[in-house]
Amino acid sequence: MDLDDYQRGALRTAAPRDKKNELLHLVLGLVGESGEIAEKFKKWVRDLGSDESRIDRADIAKELGDVLWYVAVLADYLDLSLDDIAAANLAKLASRQSRGVLGGSGDNR
Repeated sequence: MDLDDYQRGALRTAAPRDKKNELLHLVLGLVGESGEIAEKFKKWVRDLGSDESRIDRADIAKELGDVLWYVAVLADYLDLSLDDIAAANLAKLASRQSRGVLGGSGDNR
């Protein structure tokens, strides 16, 4: 499956664009689902001693799927293609790597 196929599939379960506050719902949903991943890893550190063999990968995969859904639907709301976003991101990182500025901070390095 390519990313645009996924994006089209995700839209089948999304609310209509014209639903009141839908953009805010999507942004907060993305942040919330990302926070759920962070929470699971916090508990992994606290309760499981950061033992990588004890990461519940199936559970993390479900949460990553939720993050992916929100990214896909939010991108569509903003008329952005996931394929285009992914390609541009890889090109940006390759450029940074070739210029020796992969590490560091700031968007425009």
